[in-house]
Amino acid sequence: RHTITDKVAFALVAFFLGELGDGLNIFQGIYLVALGWNEGSVGIALSMMGFTALLTQTIAGDIIDKTTFDRRKFLAMAALMTAFSASAILFVQEGNVDHALMYVTKIIEGVSSSFIGPCVAALTLASFGPDSFDEVMASNILWGHVGSIVSAVLAGLTAWITYPNIRYCFLVILFSALLAVVGVKLLPEGDVLMGRGLKGNSTRVVHSGDDGDDYTNMEVQGTTSWSSTQGNIASPKCTSNSVAAEENAISSYWEIFSDRKTVVLCFTGFFFHFANANVLLVLGELMGGDNEDGTTKRSAIPLIAGAIVLAQFTMSGATLAGDRMTKGGWGRKPLFMAGLLTLPLRCFLIIFWKDAGEAWLLSTQILDGVGGGFFGLLHPYLVADITFGSGRFNVIMGLTASCFGLGGTLSNLLGQMVVEKYGHVASLTGSMFLSVIPIVLFALAMPETAGSRGKNAKFLDYFTPIWLLILHLEVGDSMSSCTL
Repeated sequence: RHTITDKVAFALVAFFLGELGDGLNIFQGIYLVALGWNEGSVGIALSMMGFTALLTQTIAGDIIDKTTFDRRKFLAMAALMTAFSASAILFVQEGNVDHALMYVTKIIEGVSSSFIGPCVAALTLASFGPDSFDEVMASNILWGHVGSIVSAVLAGLTAWITYPNIRYCFLVILFSALLAVVGVKLLPEGDVLMGRGLKGNSTRVVHSGDDGDDYTNMEVQGTTSWSSTQGNIASPKCTSNSVAAEENAISSYWEIFSDRKTVVLCFTGFFFHFANANVLLVLGELMGGDNEDGTTKRSAIPLIAGAIVLAQFTMSGATLAGDRMTKGGWGRKPLFMAGLLTLPLRCFLIIFWKDAGEAWLLSTQILDGVGGGFFGLLHPYLVADITFGSGRFNVIMGLTASCFGLGGTLSNLLGQMVVEKYGHVASLTGSMFLSVIPIVLFALAMPETAGSRGKNAKFLDYFTPIWLLILHLEVGDSMSSCTL
């Protein structure tokens, strides 16, 4: 019997997974440059993970939707594989060598990390249902940001102490994964069908017991069982008839992929990350610099750690604020728009302050935190709004993440090529102009989705061309009322 609640267990796992982060990619980029890699090679290495995730995240989401295998075991294996592959940088030798090692391990990291987000989202939805999903996901995201802060601080401190041999800062990833696996054992499996965005076979009603514990009444197929949320909630057993009825309600891939809101979210996220991902790497290059002999300054990694900590700290605040605002009746659209609007301002300020000193450059990470905080919080909210009742929750989590990953991957690859040939200002200017695209697209084409969860019985049965979305024609809305 566990002594913590399910929500706390999810928070712990999110914290340790947050320490995994993205394999400390920015730190790895700085470290590889210090070993003798050129910026173009670094961009390719960091892009391999993104390209692989692009190909696998939608498939990973679909597997998590359909699997009869315990999703908690999927999560534990994905965390371990991500950590071991990210730790391979410890074996890279000095000089512009060992490209194959980095490329292969980044591919493995891309595959394994693709399962982490869908697993966490599915387990959260399965355990708490659609009504409590937002609250618990907000907690997960918040503690993920806190974990990223701790990871960056530990990595920066380790790099400072062990300078110039800074490679040992990447051991933080491995230790975080091991702790995440321990935490996964505390998670409930929940209702398997509800975890894929169906109504499931149980009704979760939380009561307060006389002893102060919260108890959950799981009504399953006409029977009632009681279990304390201080321990695991047993996954309800389903009859074959109920499973068949739920499976018949599942929307086709075409229906959900071609839904207007899905298309807009995918394109918005792609362009946002295409403009955004390379900015932190460029910022790190501007702040870090080199010594006169060409070696990386001792302050480079701690400065990047400071940039990450400031952004993640602001993201934590933005997540808390966003959660309270959505509870207070704010819609998804104004908060998401606020996040998008921070990026062009951030790019402009970095260009304007590029010679003003490290403190001014570092302060621009506050905008990164606000934008990333709102974007990260509202992404699962929007997907749940769009897909609940369709049975395709995790596949759309994977699809949207793939689009976001493609944007980030191309940003790192092309952005570093621009830096190598034209300089940092040119790369930032390109990001600033690109960041206008997602703002215009989301403002004109995305309807408000708050309050629509579970009400979308059918979806648009054809792909709406993107230029029609920009013109904001209401073809999708009229078609959604038709019987498919």
